[in-house]
Amino acid sequence: MEKLKEENKKAFVPYIMFGEKSIEDSKNTILKLAELGATAIEIGVPFSDAVADGDRIQEAGNKAIANGVNLKVIFETIKELRKNTSVPLILMTYLNPIINYGLEAFFTTMENVKVNGLIVPDLPLEEFDFVLPHMKDKDISLIPLCAITSGENRIEKISKAGAGFLYAVTVAGVTGVRKSFSYDTIEFLKKAKEISPLPVLAGFGISTPEQAKNVAKYCDGVVIGSKVMELINNEDYESIEEIINALQG
Repeated sequence: MEKLKEENKKAFVPYIMFGEKSIEDSKNTILKLAELGATAIEIGVPFSDAVADGDRIQEAGNKAIANGVNLKVIFETIKELRKNTSVPLILMTYLNPIINYGLEAFFTTMENVKVNGLIVPDLPLEEFDFVLPHMKDKDISLIPLCAITSGENRIEKISKAGAGFLYAVTVAGVTGVRKSFSYDTIEFLKKAKEISPLPVLAGFGISTPEQAKNVAKYCDGVVIGSKVMELINNEDYESIEEIINALQG
């Protein structure tokens, strides 16, 4: 992130649901996104009760579950991927799969296979201590989410408690493509950027190069999920490159 700031560039973090088509397909997709220049890649762990996900990502998660994908499979694949790429990888999962895997085992495995970050949408600030002791002395960032409805005091506390970057959720709702962003969204990003000691990345709803470029004027980059998944399914990597180029323009 610091290097991007020095070069006056913005971060691009694409999201994929691991195993939507197949394990091998997701492995190849991650390598392709790294090759295109993704700053980091967010890997979704399929879960049956994904409360923050819109219809598109929930559907993908159901397909991944049907394909036999779980944390063990994802960790094994990442271990293989690390032979070919060093791109930062971020897991997006809910608490239930982590607890089911075993807290200590989960974070030890994350460290061993070189996963760099973790996003847990159903882990509020008040519960960070549930996982932080297991992350001690491990090079893993607990990436905090901040809602558009959060006040300044809340934003400050969340950003100081987390690491990596502050994930600024630009809408009051679930993931999914949106046509435009409101004045409130821009003001929220300005406020978060002013308060947070962490880089601020905007996510939820960004879908076009123009949107990415406009939103990134007020923060340090973007996270794009539903639209990236649609483009990947259509094998339209050219449009993903256009988003990346728009962010660097």
